[in-house]
Amino acid sequence: MKLSVHLILVFFITSCASPAQIKDASIINNPELDFHIVDLQKQHLRFYSVNTNGRPYSNIGQLKSELDKANQTLIFAMNGGMFDKDLSSQGLYIENGELINELDTNRTGYGNFYLQPNGVFYLTKDKKTGICRTEDFKNLDRIQFATQSGPLLVIDGAIHPKLTEGSKNLHIRNGVGILPNGNLLFAISNQTINFFDFATFFKSNGCNYALYLDGFVSKMYLPQKNWHQLNGQFGIIIAETAD
Repeated sequence: MKLSVHLILVFFITSCASPAQIKDASIINNPELDFHIVDLQKQHLRFYSVNTNGRPYSNIGQLKSELDKANQTLIFAMNGGMFDKDLSSQGLYIENGELINELDTNRTGYGNFYLQPNGVFYLTKDKKTGICRTEDFKNLDRIQFATQSGPLLVIDGAIHPKLTEGSKNLHIRNGVGILPNGNLLFAISNQTINFFDFATFFKSNGCNYALYLDGFVSKMYLPQKNWHQLNGQFGIIIAETAD
């Protein structure tokens, strides 16, 4: 659990992925995975960490209960990154424009989070998206939400060089990539899968950048595809809602 493509936002380094104005291609599916696409111009996506009492949601069910009370419909949700024992975010976390946790620039730590390069997934206040290397994330001024995790799965259109084809390191995994038109591609495995095959799904669908979010703790709520995983224990939740 421990832990492109023209430039559109002038305050980001060019190695961060940014949207291009082309149509979605048909998704090249993988029977071991399920996915959900989010267009920020049409859908409402945000990150959640603590409830109205200041306590961690810890799972999708508790978030859904609070949203139900507020007459909001939960359409999609999945855990949004790695976390510490108290369920606080490991590494950078920004929620509603507020810096909750600082960027972790340690390059020698142990575990998936520190498999370099790791990265940051962010949404801006003007509804743009990005995924970039940790060292390239510099400016916070227009960031609405951000989470740091690792490793990056796809970097500049190539699979992370340390991910091994045929690896026996198998887990349930979830992650996010940016499609060629800037829409977000969220994916979770429905059975154990290695990093290389998981990364290949994003690369084969044209994602120049994709980020691993977490492993065996991963859950998804997506009734449209018969996913109703409301249990679990984790930190950040990324969710799409409707009024």
